[in-house]
Amino acid sequence: MTADGPSIRLLPRLEPDNEFFWTSGADGRLRFLRCQDCRSFIHPPYPRCPFCISADVAVEPVSGRATLVAHTVNVHAWIPGSEPYIIGLVAIEEQEDVRLTTNLVGVDPDDVATGMALEVVFEQNDDVYLPLFRPADGSAS
Repeated sequence: MTADGPSIRLLPRLEPDNEFFWTSGADGRLRFLRCQDCRSFIHPPYPRCPFCISADVAVEPVSGRATLVAHTVNVHAWIPGSEPYIIGLVAIEEQEDVRLTTNLVGVDPDDVATGMALEVVFEQNDDVYLPLFRPADGSAS
């Protein structure tokens, strides 16, 4: 069984505070808000830093590299027409406590392991670029 994600996706609603996140994949870069005072990344987007309460936050790109923290394989077709797919919790390389729930693509579920190195890829749907993750440089099939 391979899992390249569901064939039909429910897209997020673009709002002024999150549009940068859902559209930043247009140029292949993953972006998060970053506090300009304490330099912490902030996710989900919020107008103030949860660490130092600063309102001086700005959008910054990250490397797109991440580590798999946990995963599960969804075999139930919650969306009509969807195939089994891997749901992963990933920690970005720049700040381990910034995590995304996403889909893993380009890997067989039997080859997925906690701690594996991943890299972001984007799936475009209308104006939305969904950040998905695949094994980095051959760490899996």
